[in-house]
Amino acid sequence: MFDKISRATLALLGALFVGAGVFSVGFVTGSRYNTLLPAVLQPAAPAADAVVPVDKITVTPAQGATPEELQTAFKPFWETWELLQKNFVDRPLDTTQLVNGAIQGMMRATGDRNTSYMTPAEQSVMQGDMSGELEGIGAEVDGSGDLMRIVAPMKGSPAEAAGVRAGDLILEVDGVDMAGLDSSTVISKVRGKAGTKVKLLLKREGASAPVEVEITRYKITIPMVEGKLLTSGVAYVEINQFGSAVEVALREKLKQLLAQNPPGLIIDLRNNPGGYLDAGVAVASELVADSPVMVERIGDGSEIEYPALPGGLATKIKLVVLINAGSASASEIVAGAVQDYKRGLLVGEKSYGKGTVQTWLDLSDGGGAVRITFARWLTPKKRSVDHKGLLPDVLVPLTEADQSAGLDPQLAAAEAVLLQP
Repeated sequence: MFDKISRATLALLGALFVGAGVFSVGFVTGSRYNTLLPAVLQPAAPAADAVVPVDKITVTPAQGATPEELQTAFKPFWETWELLQKNFVDRPLDTTQLVNGAIQGMMRATGDRNTSYMTPAEQSVMQGDMSGELEGIGAEVDGSGDLMRIVAPMKGSPAEAAGVRAGDLILEVDGVDMAGLDSSTVISKVRGKAGTKVKLLLKREGASAPVEVEITRYKITIPMVEGKLLTSGVAYVEINQFGSAVEVALREKLKQLLAQNPPGLIIDLRNNPGGYLDAGVAVASELVADSPVMVERIGDGSEIEYPALPGGLATKIKLVVLINAGSASASEIVAGAVQDYKRGLLVGEKSYGKGTVQTWLDLSDGGGAVRITFARWLTPKKRSVDHKGLLPDVLVPLTEADQSAGLDPQLAAAEAVLLQP
């Protein structure tokens, strides 16, 4: 019934506002996860009032009818379907739209904000890539609440240039109220062709009134890794996303910078919403020699440890990792390993708190795809960051006044820590 799209996902919650549509971030290796959802499940005769275990029901996409074991449970659904078709004021209803809505509702009923359905149109965009070339405003969003929330503006994006911040809530798009609308609708309002403009009204924590920004959409190319020596001689490396090429890019940058014998290294993960889990493990392995760098806990309680990969280039140099509310998922894997092993200090603000792992699975006959949370990941010391985030060792807020003045007290604090004798 299901085929893998690519890999299991450690995607952050929502989507990027890109010109093409919904753009999901993040995958992890794991073809073994196909076994979690077998194609055909074996039947058994349940007691009349029993909850039927999923592995006791035959489900095949070609059967065209509700399985016998589920007919009682599904009776209200089909009754509602028929009553709606016969009595709704505006008929005929769009069957595809109703089916999509029913699947989305089923996913939401799990109570897990990361378990979701993707329509075929959305899936075709998601299957693009994480090449770093995007068209739109460039912001990672969380659509699980009544208002869509900005997780992080992307580095070098129009959203960042316009002053959009992590934590902003989208109240209006071009004067239209967005409260209660589904994420796809909000995204469709925000996205658009390069060169066109969109106005967002944002609710910002600490601001006395909503903030309005006008953003010109354009195609953005986002480098995976950037780096330089600061004037103090400290090496500074910024990782913008955890794509498939990040390990090679990071090693190349580290070789260049470490050859100059810097007194310390700053890894900047601020506003990095994550990406491939194996990329997170690879990055952590460049900084931490201890194992494991991450632990994965499956739904049955079993655990899988991810060891540090050998040959890390920066496992001994004095280290600081910068984090903030936009640091999530794979960023938190790296920061969590550094903190647990006391390999270095975390400086900045509390991270986002994304501690679950998802797998994307194709539905049959081009019916879209489902993203299902199948595991939680833990730091090496078995800490969960989900809904909690990581607290920095050195808390340094970044205020609106700082940003307006072009100041970065978090980076300054990280540099000062490394220069201490």
